[in-house]
Amino acid sequence: MVTFFIALAALICGYFVYGKFVEKVLGIDPQAQTPAVVNNDGVDYVPMDWKKIFLIQFLNIAGLGPIYGAIAGALWGPVAFLWIVFGAIFAGAVHDYFSGMLSIKHNGASISELVGMYLGNTARQVMRVFTVVLLILVGTVFMLGPAKLLAALTSGITVTVWLGIILAYYFLATILPVDKIIGRIYPLFGAALLIMAVGIAGGLIVGGYQIPELTLQNLHPKGLPIWPLLFVTIACGAISGFHATQSPLMARCVKNQTHGRKVFYGAMISEGIIALIWAAAAMTFFNGTEGLQAALAEGGPGGVVHTLSTTLLGKVGGLLAILGVIACPITSGDTAFRSARLTIADALKFEQKPVAKRLSIAIPVMTIGFLISQIDFGIVWRYFAWSNQTLAMMVLWTAAAFLAKEERLHWIATIPATFMTGVSITYILQAPEGLGLSTSISYPVGIVSAIAALVLFLTKAAKKTQKAQSESVTA
Repeated sequence: MVTFFIALAALICGYFVYGKFVEKVLGIDPQAQTPAVVNNDGVDYVPMDWKKIFLIQFLNIAGLGPIYGAIAGALWGPVAFLWIVFGAIFAGAVHDYFSGMLSIKHNGASISELVGMYLGNTARQVMRVFTVVLLILVGTVFMLGPAKLLAALTSGITVTVWLGIILAYYFLATILPVDKIIGRIYPLFGAALLIMAVGIAGGLIVGGYQIPELTLQNLHPKGLPIWPLLFVTIACGAISGFHATQSPLMARCVKNQTHGRKVFYGAMISEGIIALIWAAAAMTFFNGTEGLQAALAEGGPGGVVHTLSTTLLGKVGGLLAILGVIACPITSGDTAFRSARLTIADALKFEQKPVAKRLSIAIPVMTIGFLISQIDFGIVWRYFAWSNQTLAMMVLWTAAAFLAKEERLHWIATIPATFMTGVSITYILQAPEGLGLSTSISYPVGIVSAIAALVLFLTKAAKKTQKAQSESVTA
C-alpha cells in the first residue's frame, strides 16, 4: 500500500510543483482579456466561475475513461501506477494545459486550428477531418452503450427508443448555450465521480485490502507486452488526445488566464487520481491480475465497476455505479458532438450565435451519428485507441512548436511528444488492427521513427530561430 500512497502524493505534488513550472514556461498575462470576455455571445463564449469550469472540464475529459481504461490497464499489475503518475504529470496535464491555454491565447480556437497555426496548413486540414470523425465516433459509442444498458434495465423500451431519447438530449446539449445544461448539471456529475473514487479508496483502506507494491514485472495473464499496449490502454488518466477537443470548450468560458492551471492541468491530475484509485482497486479486490481477468471475462469492465462499488460502498455504491455506467458516457458524448459542431464552425468560419446556424451544423452531425449507431462498427472502433494517442502526439508537437517559436523551454512538450510518437507508431505496427508485425520489427521502427521526428523538429526549430535572428539583425 506504500506504493499507492507515494503515487497519490506524487500526483498532488505534480500539480503544485511541475504544474506551476509549466505555467511559468508558457507565460500568462493576468491582465489580458480572455475570449470569454471579449467574445461573450451567451452561447459558446460564456464567462463562468473557475470552480464550475473545473468540474465541467473534469467530467468532459473523464467520463468512464479513467475507470474502464485503468481497470483494463491494471491487468499488467502495479507497473500501471508508474504510467499513470508520470504520464499524468509530464504528458497528459501538459497536453491538456497547452490545448486549453493556446486556445485562450488564440481567441478560443479549436484544436485543429491551433495545430494548423504551428504545424502548417496540411496538418490543419488533416486534423479537421481527423478530429470531427473521432468526435462523431465518440459521441455515437457513448450513446449506444448507455442505450443498450437502459434497454436491459427497462421492460418494453427498446434500444432504438432509448437511442432517440439520448439523441434528443445530445441535440439540446449541442445547440443550447453552454451554461444552460452543461453548466448546470455537469458540476454535479463531476462531483459525484470524484466522491465515488474517494469512497472506493476509503473502502480499500478501511476494509484492510493490501494494495500490491510496485514491481516492473509484467503480470498480464495473457502475457501481452507492456510496450506499447499499456500506454494505449490507459489513455484517460495518463494522456488522451480526446481531451484536446474538449479543452477549447472551456477555454471559451475562462475569465482569467490564471485560472488555466486550475482548470486544465488540475482536471487532468484529478483524472490521474481517479485512474490510480480504480487501477489499485481492480488489481487488489480480485486478488491479483488473474482474478481480475476472470472478472472481466464474466461481466466486462461494467461488471467490475458494479461489483467493486456495491461491495465497498453498499447500496449507495450501486446507485453510483449505475450513474457512472449510464450518465458518464452520455456526458462525454454530448460534449463530443458539441466539439464537432464548433470544430466545423471554426473551419468554415461560421458564426454560431444565431440558432439557425447552429442547427445547420448540428442536424447533419447528429444524423450521421444516428446512422452510424445502426451499424456494427466494432472493428472500426478498435482504431480509436490508436487515433486517440496519435491526436495527443500531434497536440504535444503543436505545444513544442509554440514554445520553440516563443524561444521558451520547448522540452517540456518535446520530450512527451517524442515518447508518444514512439507509442503511436509502435502500436499501429504491432496491433492486430494495424499491420500485425512482430515486436522485433515494431519496436526498432517505432523508436527510430520517434528519434527521426525529434531530429526533424529540432532542425526546423533551429532554422526558424536563425531566420528570426537574421531578420532582427537586418531590421
